[in-house]
Amino acid sequence: MSRRAPSWKTVWRLAICGLLLLWVSHTIFVKEGRQAFRLLDREWDALSTTEQWRAAWTRGPAELWRVLCFTEPWALGAAFVLMGVTVLLGILRWRMVLRVQGLELPFSRAAEISLVAHFFNSFMLGSSGGDLMKAYYAARETHHLKTEAVVTVFVDRLIGLFAMLLFGGLMMLPNLSLLFDHRRLAALSWFTLLMLAACTVLVWVAFWGGVSRRWPGADTWLKKLPKAEHLRRSLDSCRAFGRHPGFVLRALVVSMVLNAVCVLLVLALVKGLHLEISVTALFAIVPIISCISALPLAPSGLGVRENLFVWMLAVPEINIPATQALSLSLLAFAVSLVWSLIGGAVYLGYKETHHLREVAEAGPGAN
Repeated sequence: MSRRAPSWKTVWRLAICGLLLLWVSHTIFVKEGRQAFRLLDREWDALSTTEQWRAAWTRGPAELWRVLCFTEPWALGAAFVLMGVTVLLGILRWRMVLRVQGLELPFSRAAEISLVAHFFNSFMLGSSGGDLMKAYYAARETHHLKTEAVVTVFVDRLIGLFAMLLFGGLMMLPNLSLLFDHRRLAALSWFTLLMLAACTVLVWVAFWGGVSRRWPGADTWLKKLPKAEHLRRSLDSCRAFGRHPGFVLRALVVSMVLNAVCVLLVLALVKGLHLEISVTALFAIVPIISCISALPLAPSGLGVRENLFVWMLAVPEINIPATQALSLSLLAFAVSLVWSLIGGAVYLGYKETHHLREVAEAGPGAN
């Protein structure tokens, strides 16, 4: 029985990988098929579902292959490497977060969990859905500090989101005339700034809030909530990040570099597709698209991201045709998907063993 267990785990994991990859491929191919029909002045919605699927799987792979063939090979290689750099920076930032909680996760183990999370990010809502899997595996790595381990995933994502919004807000400054001279771009810019304000408040409350100091009855009310002890430990864990000297600044620096690399990735694909887009404009457009795509509206932001690329690149100052803007977006997603495939391979061979060394002493009530 023990010999069969690992093989069955591999089978069901392989089945999950296959189904998820099939689903995301189908979604991309349907978008390509619809776009191809529009170029031919044919009515896509008049087709039955079966006809749409047949057209999608006939035209979709061919269209993506045509884009890949048209793209400079060096650009694809550079994009692949740059995506790897973002994954690496994300791993380094998470290990920084873990250390604040007195947890030490070997780089190889952190890389495994992060790649598995990246794999699930490609199929879950928003661009951070894989964090649920990351939190699950992080909790399994420790016996005594499960709550703190899960909190590190939340804090890592919170800092990443805040840095991305801040980066986007700062990059708006040299692009004010472009962004606010067009109603659509202005609306997206204001929405991003609103997200930045909300995230700033959340960061402050999470790290330095101290609600109980302002409202003495908050502790009494908190104790009445379900899982009150876990919630209290989560809040205390978050406060530790605000008290840790220099942590927020160091994490923001790493995150800002990560955001810049994301823009450079898209820039490499822009050059590889022989598109003419201002580098300055890209440094504002890409973060705005990334911020809004992070909202849990669609799996991996698919569809949301593509429409944003088409909308933002269509303004007269940039004037990129919808087909090319869509190709740019799908190509960027394809590069991410390659790294997701690597994460899928890691997921297939993932060994559920405990490797997290707990430096901190487990306090009373440890779970």
